[in-house]
Amino acid sequence: MNARTDLQQTQTISQQLAAFTTQLKLDDVPKDVRERAKHLILDSIGLAYATLTLPYATSTLAAMQELGGGEATVFGYRERLALRDAMLLNGLLIHSLDFDDTHARGVIHSTASALPCAFNLAEREGVSGADLLTAYLCAMEVSTRVGTAARSGFHNAGFHPTGLAAAFGCSLAAARLLRLDAEAAQHAQGIALSMAAGSLEFLQDGAWTKRLHPGWAAVAGTTAATLAKHGYIGPGAPYEGRFGLYALYLKTPLDASDLALATSGLGQTWEIDGVALKPIPACHFTHASSDAAVALHRAHGLRAEEIERVVVRVPGPTIPIVCEPVANKQKPANSYDAQFSIPYIVATGLLHGRFTLDDLDPAALADEATRALAARVTHEADPDSTYPLHYTGEVIVHTRDGRRLAHREPINRGSADRPLSNADIVAKFFDNAQRGISRSDAGRICEAVLTLDQQPARALADALRAVQ
Repeated sequence: MNARTDLQQTQTISQQLAAFTTQLKLDDVPKDVRERAKHLILDSIGLAYATLTLPYATSTLAAMQELGGGEATVFGYRERLALRDAMLLNGLLIHSLDFDDTHARGVIHSTASALPCAFNLAEREGVSGADLLTAYLCAMEVSTRVGTAARSGFHNAGFHPTGLAAAFGCSLAAARLLRLDAEAAQHAQGIALSMAAGSLEFLQDGAWTKRLHPGWAAVAGTTAATLAKHGYIGPGAPYEGRFGLYALYLKTPLDASDLALATSGLGQTWEIDGVALKPIPACHFTHASSDAAVALHRAHGLRAEEIERVVVRVPGPTIPIVCEPVANKQKPANSYDAQFSIPYIVATGLLHGRFTLDDLDPAALADEATRALAARVTHEADPDSTYPLHYTGEVIVHTRDGRRLAHREPINRGSADRPLSNADIVAKFFDNAQRGISRSDAGRICEAVLTLDQQPARALADALRAVQ
């Protein structure tokens, strides 16, 4: 055992994460990781522009304005807000369509919290774009690792990992931008423990609350770090402690090997490589099944009346999220219900050969043929799933004339083992951004993001403000 390993074993998780994030230099990060990070930021900003006129966005803007103004930039809006209110709204804008990136092992929407925290605080602090990018990377590394150590257990206990794990990543991104030392950064994580939140109850009725979780994590992390900056003391073992994160928010206790995942390979293994980008606007757990349904549509061109019933095989742990309660999933009441509905998404793919943002419009949700087919879609656990490494999916169609047609997607498109290219991400950005702004304006934002590390952080804010 070398001295470094021996030291790590005597330190708490929060001490190790604080040491890593306060000492990280952008030059320590491989070039391809830095480039991917900028493309993840680009993807998220594009999603914000696609969300601006939706009711939950305008409602949140109105609420934040009522709480008081400020000078912080909000993606896509002319209005300025107080720092933490802007973070909350920016997180909502990125995450609301459920089209944003997801770290597969951590099962966490990491950029939706990391970017608002790093962007708005970097804007206020007047730091470089390189500093913004470094802080973003810190949040991404920590949030994804904290989520990974739980081994999907947060979902099983009814908590949204993004709201929990991301608060800790954001506390360290904020600590970085506020120039805290390692001891204060450790306290920031301890303080964040009392702020981390996120219930999955929205799954029961399509409530809007999940959309707030990433931005709230940014707010919690920033608040915690600012308190630590001014000498506030936080618990020393917020992760592994008796009443720490994993003891409180999991049904099954973690062992030492699970806890080690939070810090294993820091500085050598970059978790951004494990971040999956969404090719369709729905829960990642549905993507392979959606693609399987589209493949069957293209191969057979089935009409609704030809299909007797459909069986979808999905990873067992995802069933409570995208398949149950069965009655709700077969008849989604709104767009958010639909994004978490295997029956609706598979029925849409089988009948129309796609699943896009347009399929979340009220007219699409009310389509009688799609709703009737969704009522004939059932599910079962996939015995061969490699979850959580991959979100597998298989669609089996039984036709009225006795045929059995099946297609399996063993690796979901967009995952780390089947990633979207940077060029794919740029194309997705333009598709989404042009729902709110012109292509030329989108092009200026694209350039500002992809040259982020060569400019002041405020140059990105200026580019965003210029097109509003």
